[in-house]
Amino acid sequence: MAEEKSFHLAIGSRFENIELVQIVLKDSLERLGLDEDTLYWVDIAVREAVANAIKHGNRQDPAKRVTVDLAHDGQELVIRIEDEGDGFDPARVDDPLAPQNVLKTNGRGIFYMNKFMDQVDYGRGPAGGTVVTLRKRVGVAP
Repeated sequence: MAEEKSFHLAIGSRFENIELVQIVLKDSLERLGLDEDTLYWVDIAVREAVANAIKHGNRQDPAKRVTVDLAHDGQELVIRIEDEGDGFDPARVDDPLAPQNVLKTNGRGIFYMNKFMDQVDYGRGPAGGTVVTLRKRVGVAP
């Protein structure tokens, strides 16, 4: 069985902290030997999930944390983003492709996550916040 690779990161709910997540994520994905395309699309999906956790979940309260956990078992990349907010129902987010929503900015992050990852799941954290789990089937470079 392949050795599992992982990281855990906790940040305050400030948009400038997204850059820190991206630096750690990029370094981790490069160490795994992922190709540039996969690295790029995973980075966008994670950035959107973290931005949503900061903005919508924690309402930009810097005292609240967003945690990012990554695990790779040689076959699948699993990234879990959790906020400390009140939670939300993804079914209530408007379809950004519907004609009446084309000019609205809300809902695009969820759309991107669903397009760039193989699976996106939503749940409740132990403290009540939202947990977004992003999954991507990937191999590693020899």
